[in-house]
Amino acid sequence: MIRALAITVSNRAAAGVYEDRSGPVLVESLRQAGCDVVDGPLVIPDGEAVEQVLRDSVTAGYDVAVTTGGTGLTPTDQTPEMTRRVIDREIPGIAEELRRFGAAAGVPSAILSRGIAGIASRTLIVNLPGSTGGVRDGMNVLRQILVHAVDQIRGGDHPRSDQPRTDEHAHSDHQPHDTPVSTVDNADHSPEIA
Repeated sequence: MIRALAITVSNRAAAGVYEDRSGPVLVESLRQAGCDVVDGPLVIPDGEAVEQVLRDSVTAGYDVAVTTGGTGLTPTDQTPEMTRRVIDREIPGIAEELRRFGAAAGVPSAILSRGIAGIASRTLIVNLPGSTGGVRDGMNVLRQILVHAVDQIRGGDHPRSDQPRTDEHAHSDHQPHDTPVSTVDNADHSPEIA
């Protein structure tokens, strides 16, 4: 069983100025990615609250904690810095692929996301952008590795090359890695400034 926590980081949504749109998309996407229990979305302001919620998610024993928002360039975007305070080990390949996938899907601003990914104790933590399109595209990346990553964090072994592959890469209808398909229009990628 995989337990996940969805966290929306937005000063304005937390203050009730507007409705959280990316959090519900994140919750549904985590379920589709193989998470059996998905709590949230918790809607919090950026800054110290992010660090506290991530620490609480580790203490509560969540397998996965994914944030949406707070990864941009504005002075109030502090989610990556707060995440670095919590993680024990960074997983740079996840954040790199999230940016690459978004840019290849026709969203040049995806490379401006400063989101990171890493492990805190036994919890996988990933920062996604604060837009519905950014969440959908980010979860297209995470969906491919999330179950395996959780298994690895729990101490699982890597699949051996002499064993048949059971993941989606073994299927002939899988899209090549170099041709990502965005699930949303570019308009959905406009950042929700926190």
